[in-house]
Amino acid sequence: MQSMPDDVLRDYLIAPDPGAVRLTRRVVGTDHTGAETEISVVEERPLTIFLNAQEIVTAMTIGDYPEYLAVGFLRNQGMLRDDDVVTRVEYDDDLEVVVVRTERQTSYEEKVKKKTRTSGCAVGTVFGDMMEGLDKVVLPATELRTSWLYALAHKINTTPSLYLEAGAIHGTVLCHQDRPLVYMEDVGRHNAVDKIAGWMFQEGVGPEDKILYTTGRLTSEMVIKTALMGIPVLASRSGFTAWGVEIARQVGLTCIGRMRGKRFVCLSGEDRLLRDMDPDNVPEESRKNRRKSSE
Repeated sequence: MQSMPDDVLRDYLIAPDPGAVRLTRRVVGTDHTGAETEISVVEERPLTIFLNAQEIVTAMTIGDYPEYLAVGFLRNQGMLRDDDVVTRVEYDDDLEVVVVRTERQTSYEEKVKKKTRTSGCAVGTVFGDMMEGLDKVVLPATELRTSWLYALAHKINTTPSLYLEAGAIHGTVLCHQDRPLVYMEDVGRHNAVDKIAGWMFQEGVGPEDKILYTTGRLTSEMVIKTALMGIPVLASRSGFTAWGVEIARQVGLTCIGRMRGKRFVCLSGEDRLLRDMDPDNVPEESRKNRRKSSE
C-alpha cells in the first residue's frame, strides 16, 4: 500500500484513498512466466440516479462519493439549474440508488429518451442536445501561469491514487492556481468530472479562477462539460480530439494537453498564458510516477 506523505496531500480538500474498503480487490492470476501473481483491481458497481421520482440513468462507478456523482451528473446534463434548491440527497447503499430531491418539480421524460453514447471509457452518456447552452458561455479572462501548470503536474503525479495502486482508472482534479483542491477518480473520466461538479454545486464553490486537470483525453464532451461548468482552463497529460479543440476555440476555453515534465501543448486560449517559468528549470518526470498518456 502506498504511503500518503503530508507534504503531498496538505493542499487537498479531497484526495484519493487507495486503501479505501470496496474500491479495489485482490485477484490471483498468472504472469507471463506462468508464475502465480496477485494484484489489485478496481471494483465496478452500478449506481442508479433518480431526480425526484424519475429514474434518470444507471452509471457504472467505483462507488465512492455517490451523492456528488449524482448531483454533478444532473448538473452537467442541465437537469439541475443554477437556481435549483436541492432539499435532500438520499443514498441507499444496499439498493445502490441515489435520489436527488429539489424544491422545483421536474420532468425530463423526453430528454431521457434522447441520448447519445460518447467515446471513451465506461460508456459516457449525454442526454439531449449536446451543444445546448454553449452559445451563452462567457469564460473569464483569468491569468494562467506556466509555473502553476508545472507545480500542479508534479503534485498530482506524485499523489497516492487508485491509478498508481491498481490502474484502469481516470482522475480529474479541481485546482486553484498551483494548488490541487479536489481529486476524484473513477472508471470513466466523465464520472470523475461529474463528482467535481457535484462537489462544487453542493459546496457553493465558484468556477471563475479554477483549473480542471484530467488524466484522460481532451474530447468534445470533456471540453463541453468544462465550459458549461464555467471553468476557463482544461489541462491534461493526454492528447486532444479535433472536435474538442474546435469547440474549445469557439467558447474561448484554454485547452492544454500532453503535459509531461517540462513539455505541454496549448491549442486554444493561449491569451491566458503567462510564461513565467523557464522550461529548462523544470525537472523531467520521474519514471516512478510516470503515467500512461493515452488513457
